[in-house]
Amino acid sequence: MLGPIEAQQRIDRIRAFEAERDALRDADVLALTDEQAQAVQRYHTELRTALSAVHELDTDAAERRLSLGLRVASLIGALSMAASLYLLLERYLDDLPRRLAVSSLVLLPIATALGTWVLQRYERSGYIARLVALVSFAAFVYDLNGLASLYSITPSDGALFAYAVYATLLAYATRSTLLVAASVIAFDCYIAMRAGTLGGGYWLYFGEHPENFFPAAFALLALPEFVDVRAFGFSNHYRVWGLMTLLLPILVLANVGELSYLAASPHSIEVGYQIAGFGLSALAIWAGARRDHTPVVNTGVTFFVIFLYTKFYDWWWATLPKYLFFLIIGLTAVVIIGVLRSVRQRHVRVTGGAP
Repeated sequence: MLGPIEAQQRIDRIRAFEAERDALRDADVLALTDEQAQAVQRYHTELRTALSAVHELDTDAAERRLSLGLRVASLIGALSMAASLYLLLERYLDDLPRRLAVSSLVLLPIATALGTWVLQRYERSGYIARLVALVSFAAFVYDLNGLASLYSITPSDGALFAYAVYATLLAYATRSTLLVAASVIAFDCYIAMRAGTLGGGYWLYFGEHPENFFPAAFALLALPEFVDVRAFGFSNHYRVWGLMTLLLPILVLANVGELSYLAASPHSIEVGYQIAGFGLSALAIWAGARRDHTPVVNTGVTFFVIFLYTKFYDWWWATLPKYLFFLIIGLTAVVIIGVLRSVRQRHVRVTGGAP
């Protein structure tokens, strides 16, 4: 049986096929016999019924718009309930007896995780399950911090690793992109802290050297290449987060070379990272276009433009009239559009218009 992502993709292909079939029929290019048309219609109807019995799918544009509203409402509800739980515990936990406080902290993540599992099994849409999963993650975060406070445990970076693991389990159980983001951020910070410690620093000061994030970036970029996460729809999420984890520190180092571990002059470090930023952004655009990873292309274009704008600012903001500065920015955007269009046209010629 297909998963929810593959099932929705199959429904989308059926809708595209029906629209193209009608267009070809109207243009007198293709006309199925009544028997063929009825057989295809019957097969698609049975397939839609079978898939819709298992998953909550968008079978037309109106349902797709309603699903977007449901996702927004689910996100707002999840964040609100997580904030409510945090504020409730913050308000009353200190007034409870020690044993009751510890029991509450331990049972809350367990109860909400079990609730997530039950809802995931019996609620087809998954919206409520994802909402409860985010509350469970918030409860788990507060649980570890609350227990550490009650028993005067010294804080450590190990808590972030626990956050990352728990968020990942919930994300894969509910296919929640928000929990994927939470797990990636926790993972990034944990790896950066470990790298900072290996570099001789205190773990809380991991942000003083942006290069501490590079190992996490490489791990995130490698993950979808070696682990098949396509069934969950997370491949491009990991690629985009990996690019952000790589290119944001490079952007910082391209402007503040003093933060680098490298034993060179700040100006040389900044120039080196500026070149690296342009090169890696261009490489992301090329690789994303070649492999049809649109989010990767968009991320590469965004960072390429940011790197370009910061260079223009360094070169000309203080010397050129402001109208001329922004005119150069606009003309550069026109050039980028032209380059991207030529790349697109070359791709169309090579593939013959095939996806």
